[in-house]
Amino acid sequence: MATVSFTGVGKVYRDGTRALSDFALDVADGEFMVFVGPSGCGKTTALRMVAGLEDITEGEIRIGDRVVNGLHPRHRDVAMVFQNYALYPHMSVYRNIAFALKVRKTPAEEVKRRVEEAARILGLTSELKRKPAQLSGGQRQRVAMGRAIVRDPQVFLMDEPLSNLDAKLRVQMRAEISRIQHELGATTIYVTHDQVEAMTMGDRVAVLRKGELQQVSPPQTLYDRPSNLFVASFIGSPEMNLVEARLEREGGSLVCRLAGQTLVVPDDLARGRPGLERYVGRTIGLGIRPEQLEDAALAGDAREGATLRGKVVTTELLGSEMLAHVEVAAAPVVTQEVREVLEDVDRSRVVDLESEARAHRTVMIGRFGIGSQARSGAEVQMRIDTSRLHFFDLDSEAAIAGDAVAEAGAEAATATLEG
Repeated sequence: MATVSFTGVGKVYRDGTRALSDFALDVADGEFMVFVGPSGCGKTTALRMVAGLEDITEGEIRIGDRVVNGLHPRHRDVAMVFQNYALYPHMSVYRNIAFALKVRKTPAEEVKRRVEEAARILGLTSELKRKPAQLSGGQRQRVAMGRAIVRDPQVFLMDEPLSNLDAKLRVQMRAEISRIQHELGATTIYVTHDQVEAMTMGDRVAVLRKGELQQVSPPQTLYDRPSNLFVASFIGSPEMNLVEARLEREGGSLVCRLAGQTLVVPDDLARGRPGLERYVGRTIGLGIRPEQLEDAALAGDAREGATLRGKVVTTELLGSEMLAHVEVAAAPVVTQEVREVLEDVDRSRVVDLESEARAHRTVMIGRFGIGSQARSGAEVQMRIDTSRLHFFDLDSEAAIAGDAVAEAGAEAATATLEG
């Protein structure tokens, strides 16, 4: 296996469209790196440049110690798995997996050994004589992976390989791909549009926006410490609640004012965000994850300065929990980054957001316990886990002052992966 390094990589198409700008990233030997972002963000372009399927306009890509900018795809020692499987319908599973080896004139005994080993890893041993049309979507995807595995490449490249599968099968195949990757110890770059896939599969996740790298971190770090509003709103399902709040100082503590309601910033959190002092008297973006919102009637320890009142718009019963959509008297954060994320999901959601902004009201989503009696049209008091609030500069859209100790830990974790 090998490392993959991007140094100042850029891509401009003939019509002048820029797909990637100053992209710099190191993928460690054996690492599972996921590229994620909305449509048109440059993630597939970056992958295809590693494969040699797209020319590099600027910068340098290395696989191991070789610069591969001008190297033909067949000489890069990479294997790519596509979303449409690209199997030969007239060939058996065995012959599909073995095809690349036979083209290379690999000895028959070696072909047999590699195909059987790949079939064992992928659970395809009993399917080797069947044709692709006789297989399920998940089995066909496994055959496509088997064709890559037998080549024993330095790097595996996967371009949205699960996008053609139904929801249940996608969940199963996520676990399978992760298991196979760890069993092989293979350096892997995986492209997906689905942030849930990214968060559940990657050792690290690189979030892209308009051809620029926004943040690259382990999944939990992305979730807990997003670097800006784009990452905060893109990562998470349901997404982070983002509202405008005025930061003030009251009785020695920092507080967030939301249209007559007040949330007190815990002293420990304020000390870990020294940059907040510069925003006293200013309006900031306040981020609250859905799991930080609970029905105060169930919480039992709702404290003053840690609750918000609102009106329930609708509820979604999910068996183990309830998603409560609660309208709160506070303006939503409406920035270009937030609009982009919502447009990628559904343009109508941007219209709804802008309507809420004009009315200075926001529909927040909370994860309530299944025992909640909250119902549509009723008033509800929500307990907020204020120890996990997020703060953003509305001009730069960057997160305000991270926790220095936590960031040092994240850097150490990243260094360990890269080492």
